[in-house]
Amino acid sequence: MKIIRYLDPKQKEHFAQILPDGTYERLSGRLPDKVTSTGEKAEVAKLLAPLVPSAILCIGLNYRHHAAESGKPAPEIPILFVKGPNTLQNPGDPIYLPTFLKSDEVDYECELAVVIGRTCKNVRRKNALEYVLGYTCGNDVSARDWQIKKGGSQWCRGKTFDTFCPLGPCLVTPDEIPNPNALTIRTILNGQVVQDWNTNDMIFDVPDLIEFLSGSTTLLPGTVILTGTPHGVGMAAKPPRWLKSGDSITVEIEKIGKLTNPVLSEP
Repeated sequence: MKIIRYLDPKQKEHFAQILPDGTYERLSGRLPDKVTSTGEKAEVAKLLAPLVPSAILCIGLNYRHHAAESGKPAPEIPILFVKGPNTLQNPGDPIYLPTFLKSDEVDYECELAVVIGRTCKNVRRKNALEYVLGYTCGNDVSARDWQIKKGGSQWCRGKTFDTFCPLGPCLVTPDEIPNPNALTIRTILNGQVVQDWNTNDMIFDVPDLIEFLSGSTTLLPGTVILTGTPHGVGMAAKPPRWLKSGDSITVEIEKIGKLTNPVLSEP
């Protein structure tokens, strides 16, 4: 099932499933809890991020080729950082380039986002995918100057500006993606493909990450895991390819769809 969260013409929030003919059927309930069919047509006036996360956990340097382009050795243990709930952004809404805490080095990172569906702790790898509610596209937008030069050795400042975590366009349930580590993943910047790889290049695959992140730690339903980005980030281009106002950025993942956002300067 492909599930969306949306506003109807009266600005009321609902969930719906995308039917094979491209139309929408309204669902009762809400994610991350159970949703069920109503048989009613959904009138989608505005698409929202598929859910509001209870937490956003992010993994750095998790693709072999991206670690190499960054000049870093492959990590022996997953590198964890977090994004705040303020970073969530809807499909089609702007990514804002910071102007108050100014950044001139804002970068894109296409990522497979994993959503946890039920409370889990100390999960073993062999059972890890049983806790997955679904998958969506994510963009781990990053202000590299604040991440690397001005962040005091911590990544969070450069990763947690408003709008720095677009998610969407839909949540795809695990029955449609039995192997999350066999998906093509791309970033398209102003019509040009700048990242184009496969999730099979992850150093730590999705079951590994769930086992690691749930170790001695309770993951609540609605936890979003951003699983890392492949090579081709703007920071590694020569010259660097920073986002600028007026750009359009799209994350595309096989079996999920396209997440597109315009880029604007912070008002």
